[in-house]
Amino acid sequence: MAQKLLHGVLLLRQLGTSRCLLPIRFLSVRGPGQALCMGCQCTSAGGFIGRQGYKQLQVACVRRSLGTTTTNTREPFSNSSVSLHRDSGPHFHLTQLHGPTVEEEEAFQQRLQGCSSSRQVFSLLHSVGIMSDNMAAAALHRVADLEQAGTCLKNPAVLEKDTIRALCFQLEQESRRLTDAGLASALLACTRLFLDPWSTLMVRLVSESQERLDRGVMTVVQLCTLGQAMVAIEGPNCVMLEQAMEQIQKQEPAQWSLAELVAVYRFLQSAVFQNGKYQDLLNAMHAHALTVSSRLNPTAVSVLLNALVTLNQTQATPLVINLCKQAVRHVPHFTDDELTGVLGALMHFGHSDHYFVDAMEKYVPTMTFTSHPETVTQVIQFFSSRNILSPTVLDAVAESFVYRADDFSTTQVAKHIMALGKLGYLPPNAGTVFRKVENILHSHFSHFQPQSLLNLLHSCTLVERFPVNFVSKVFKSYFLQQLQEDGNRVDRYVLAQLTQLYMTMKLECPFYEGPRLPPKYQVKSFLLPGRSLETPVDLHLYNSVKTGLVNLLGARHYFGSKVLTSNCYTLDVEIKLDEEGFVLPASHVDEVYKRIAVCIDGRKRFTVNKRQLLGKEAIKQRHLRLLGYEVVQIPFYEFEKLQTRPVLWNIYTRKSSPTVTG
Repeated sequence: MAQKLLHGVLLLRQLGTSRCLLPIRFLSVRGPGQALCMGCQCTSAGGFIGRQGYKQLQVACVRRSLGTTTTNTREPFSNSSVSLHRDSGPHFHLTQLHGPTVEEEEAFQQRLQGCSSSRQVFSLLHSVGIMSDNMAAAALHRVADLEQAGTCLKNPAVLEKDTIRALCFQLEQESRRLTDAGLASALLACTRLFLDPWSTLMVRLVSESQERLDRGVMTVVQLCTLGQAMVAIEGPNCVMLEQAMEQIQKQEPAQWSLAELVAVYRFLQSAVFQNGKYQDLLNAMHAHALTVSSRLNPTAVSVLLNALVTLNQTQATPLVINLCKQAVRHVPHFTDDELTGVLGALMHFGHSDHYFVDAMEKYVPTMTFTSHPETVTQVIQFFSSRNILSPTVLDAVAESFVYRADDFSTTQVAKHIMALGKLGYLPPNAGTVFRKVENILHSHFSHFQPQSLLNLLHSCTLVERFPVNFVSKVFKSYFLQQLQEDGNRVDRYVLAQLTQLYMTMKLECPFYEGPRLPPKYQVKSFLLPGRSLETPVDLHLYNSVKTGLVNLLGARHYFGSKVLTSNCYTLDVEIKLDEEGFVLPASHVDEVYKRIAVCIDGRKRFTVNKRQLLGKEAIKQRHLRLLGYEVVQIPFYEFEKLQTRPVLWNIYTRKSSPTVTG
């Protein structure tokens, strides 16, 4: 197909009044009968970039100036093809005339999803003689799925393959004949492959999209796909994006299909509009989503939950609860990415229910050895963040950790141990798990981020595992300086971790002879606002105990409340006794023979589903005993069963046992 050199220019048109010229690289032109050498074309395929991301276009849209463009008559779309160095390349072409049937397209899509590498995608394309533009776009999307690694491609050379170049060349040549769906999908696929936004292919696709957008012929799903592509190219301030949103807002969300609803949520998530923009539209979408949530598939549930997180829809709690209910039946059917997103969203909103937990307990043992490390890590983080102690889940994760530890990043390893420490739980294979952790620390110590390493070592001590050899490195000045991000002061919670870690070495590892923690890195109290190494006392339970103590002892001054000790811990109640066992006033300093630390443990100090203290509360009581206190625990579940006086009487009569039992 011969084509004269394009003498016109491509105009940039801002919606409104502004216009400016856009420099574009044109295709090389061959004479009649000459094959187009793909290696020589200045097309999008020749403009593949190794950069990470895009330089933003400085325009809102691109349109072809037809009045200044002269071309020969196009060949029929059904006969469009590409020759590669004397027909040595792939033999397929796009068509809308006598194209593949619906069944053939569905079969192609299924085979495409079964491809686990770009090479397999190329082989599939070689086996297809005729394809639709939707099939072509789907192939590009699949390559992006397989090759994307953050903001770049794992193997940029994949874009130089003849198959990709031929496919892109046909999309470029036939951009005006693509269907609306195929056009938008192809443009989005190109952005996911990080093609140069100034390349001829991209400019032609954007130009054609602008013309379709101006005509107002695109459906809601197509507008969303186009919008996602323009966000990737120009960012959320793109004029074409605003134009697409105007057309979407003219629609009534209550009339949308499930596909349209999911598409708009995904689109709004990708754009991340700020300052409550389009909140009225979102509210209408939430209301509609509530009515159709029972028909959402696993992908849709994951998309909606993640969109609610990204868009910070904190007021959409009813929808979150409903989506969590729907997630219960989808747990075994989520992909790794979908399950990771669902768990992340539920953690973000602080929600879970026992049906979802039950479903996870059945599913997790079947996936720990095969799922992606990030998914397994997210699972254990979810149970930890919700304070749910599930031996079934934790044991399964611990078992797989021993065999798959090398697959996990240092951050993921730390998160596994942090979960065990927070819940105060040791799996049956704890010895093997911590030997594995020790091996990882020996071989990858320098690979850990300072904060991640501190979290790991501190969590070990919560479950009475003492990494003495590694703690000595933490108290050295070099490591302590690393904790100071950008020269700022170390966070108080981090200082509290360091202080408790050092205290643990002194109290529980008397043989420790490593460096001391400098005083300037030590805190005076572990009870901090926000994140804290102690859980504040439950005020309702505390007041009940205080009233009982006053009645029993006869006066308020015989016990102290919320007493800060010299060892950084805060006592809920402190009672002092002389050598004969008589109660001394709280202000008494001399002749104190015994100190009783009364731990008034409310619900928040336990895991939510079992009567087990959290790790930080267990280490506190352990340390208080080592410091000479007689620890008496008043757990909420026993206090609720007994009268105040019998419970308090146990404080004085029970000498041998430090806790109250039922």
